Amino acid sequence: MSVRVGAQIQPQHTEYGPMRDTWLRVEEMGADTLFTWDHFYPLYGEPEGKHFECWTMLASMAEATERVEFGALVTCNSYRNPNLLADMARTVDHISGGRLILGMGSGWFQKDYDEYGYEFGTAPGRLKELDRSMPVIEERMKRLNPPPTRDIPVLIGGGGEKVTLRIVAEHAHIWNGFGDPEAAGRKSRILDDWCDKVGRDRAEIERSVLIQPDKIKHADEYVENGITHLIYGVGGPDYDLSPLQELIAWRDSRNGG
Repeated sequence: MSVRVGAQIQPQHTEYGPMRDTWLRVEEMGADTLFTWDHFYPLYGEPEGKHFECWTMLASMAEATERVEFGALVTCNSYRNPNLLADMARTVDHISGGRLILGMGSGWFQKDYDEYGYEFGTAPGRLKELDRSMPVIEERMKRLNPPPTRDIPVLIGGGGEKVTLRIVAEHAHIWNGFGDPEAAGRKSRILDDWCDKVGRDRAEIERSVLIQPDKIKHADEYVENGITHLIYGVGGPDYDLSPLQELIAWRDSRNGG
């Protein structure tokens, strides 16, 4: 079973230059994927620390890199009209020559909502909005001129068993989850059940997980549980990529490279 590895370079507590340099290092090291996140404030460390906006970064990432697939892990559905988001994704897809991954999620960080004037609502309400937005995004993609360079792969993050994983089964090409191998594997098997219920081929959805360095030693266990795309998350200002190098070496050994 072939595996992929990537890095989420979190746009917090840093300047643009070092962050851009880190994107290039991730690509040069040989990672398969590169991600940012969609927040307006740091998630850890100084809460009012330096931070940059997601989709502006993605357009820059499209120009700066040449090979890696890249995207947001994940875009908050609440922050942008779905028709506009489809157009943004199509545009960044063209800038990159067809390497964008459209990462989507329902949103959860209340400070973002409060500070930028979005209604936070409830978790079920935000999931309903994501459910409504996905068909709108798909329909708008079909109407854009020029169209995307490819069928842009959709990544949906989250582990909600009753709604989120059903949305993944209906719309995603990649699922992103959390937790140790057993926990992620259990969610993946629930996703399999949803695929069966909605008539989706299970094999069409890649399973990914965001991990920290202490979980790299369990990489083979993730694969045994069906998780084949491991993503290392790291924040600024000092982006330590040595765990990513470990992941890349593991991938190459596992894939026979």
